Amino acid sequence: MAEDKYNLKNPAVKRILQEVKELQSNPSDDFMSLPLEENIFEWQFAIRGPRDSEFEGGIYHGRIQLPAEYPFKPPSFMLLTPNGRFETQTKICLSISNHHPEHWQPSWSVRTALVALIAFMPTSPNGALGSLDYTKEERRTLAVKSRESPPKYGNPERQKLIDEIHEYMLSKTPSVPQHSPSKSSEEHPTEAKTEAEAEANQQDSVTVGAGNPGIPNPTLNERVVEEPPVAPANAYPYPVAMRLVREIPGEGPSNQPLRRPEIRVQRSVVDDRLFTWAAVGLTIAILVLLFKKYIKSSGHGAVFMDGS
Repeated sequence: MAEDKYNLKNPAVKRILQEVKELQSNPSDDFMSLPLEENIFEWQFAIRGPRDSEFEGGIYHGRIQLPAEYPFKPPSFMLLTPNGRFETQTKICLSISNHHPEHWQPSWSVRTALVALIAFMPTSPNGALGSLDYTKEERRTLAVKSRESPPKYGNPERQKLIDEIHEYMLSKTPSVPQHSPSKSSEEHPTEAKTEAEAEANQQDSVTVGAGNPGIPNPTLNERVVEEPPVAPANAYPYPVAMRLVREIPGEGPSNQPLRRPEIRVQRSVVDDRLFTWAAVGLTIAILVLLFKKYIKSSGHGAVFMDGS
């Protein structure tokens, strides 16, 4: 990449070039992404379908557009390969994208955003902008087709980069697992529905902003969970969208702090009693003073004085 074309003092340019070097020195088998030679703010990428999902074995290309204020403002994403989860050539609405700038953190990077995107693939769309809800069989069919050839997009420079990324991902991505047509879901619709609900509940714990995006939505419920994410290899924290949060009931010492509220209640009762007695004493003192004034004003005070 011809770095002399760009102003290296520009924070966005400096950060982008830094991320390019990091991705090249520490490549991943799950994705590949590179900027265009003529415009480092536009990136082409491909991700591998998540394992143990209907996307497994698929290769999904897309485009990233970084803003001039990057990394202080989030990038936009769109997929170019038909996949059954996101519309093609439509900006995706995730907690890591420009649709939710309030969730974006400057410490996130292209790497963490792509990891979050992979985590979002098997989650429920819930009517989000640019989302699709194809059946698993339709998505598996699209996963097989995604390996056949890269998508056609843009000028020759873009297409050349897309083709190179596709060849790399083919070498790293195992073929789509073979799934024989199952009739069990038709014969037992109740069981199939139960499994789908269980899977949806599991996906809801993923949180990815988009809450959690996720970073991951967060959270991710499919929203991004606001939890400290695990740091990736490039020392940028993962988006909350990629965290799985499970609540484990505590035992033993965790129940001990419940004694403190009882102590506070006892103290409050004692304080109330002291306040009551103080109020009674003050009332008596006021009555005594009023009685003395009454005696003096009526003249009975002199009679008592003479009698003494």
